[in-house]
Amino acid sequence: MSVNEGNELVGEVELAPAFHDCDPMNVVWHGNYFKYFEIARCALLKRYDYDYPQMLESGYLWPVVDARVKYVRPLLFGQALRVRSRIVEWENRLKIEYEILDAESGQVLTRAMTIQVAVDAASKEMLYQCPPVLWQRLGVPAP
Repeated sequence: MSVNEGNELVGEVELAPAFHDCDPMNVVWHGNYFKYFEIARCALLKRYDYDYPQMLESGYLWPVVDARVKYVRPLLFGQALRVRSRIVEWENRLKIEYEILDAESGQVLTRAMTIQVAVDAASKEMLYQCPPVLWQRLGVPAP
């Protein structure tokens, strides 16, 4: 299921890369981008009261099963950034797209996406449809 234009499920966080996230050239090491996506994903899910503690309380685990990133321009030490996250699928999987933007210019620096699936916490069985609790929390119609 896709987000309709008038009711997008979008969040945004601001951050600046710390020195310990960077390589000797003061460029953010490529693996640390995923930390920024995680910060944005948690902030977005928290808006809907369905961050990781609430997911577990509802009886589900949500592992990331696919992640892709396109490094457009480097992120630099201390650079003011905006990390935008947007839920674009929620019927059979939870797909979130990300953009990292320069906070001053708005220029897109990175694009990415993650896919998570619902897993029953008790049985450890993967579900082939997202549980109704996700749709309820997001305020979207059930399929």
